[in-house]
Amino acid sequence: MINTKIYKSVYKLAEELLEADRIGNQQAFDAFYAELQALCIDNENTDKDHPEQWETLADFTGDLDEALVRYEKALEKATTVNSKDHMSSIAFSMAVIQIELGQTDAAITSLQNAKISANKIEDKELKAEIDELLAKQLAD
Repeated sequence: MINTKIYKSVYKLAEELLEADRIGNQQAFDAFYAELQALCIDNENTDKDHPEQWETLADFTGDLDEALVRYEKALEKATTVNSKDHMSSIAFSMAVIQIELGQTDAAITSLQNAKISANKIEDKELKAEIDELLAKQLAD
């Protein structure tokens, strides 16, 4: 379970990042991103470490290869705590990037892993997105 204070910090930073991006304020975006990154690093390997913060950091990482590395870290942490919701959403996000990078086989593997994890979650919309993207990749 994520610490409430950390969840609120991550959520607030995500909102700030979205707003900075929406209005095109790169300086503010970079500052909030650095704050989120510092939060992740400070909490890493402590009882406050949680896949949510790493997944959020990856979501806002512009460099696709770097984002994949961050999603990998988030996935490891999600797997450690056996959080099926995070495991499925992270694997789905990874697949989207892998498709963009032309890594079709890796994307299919990520989607298959996401589908397995999503088996036990309640988010029907995510399950449908996973199934749809997997079917599309297997058909191509």
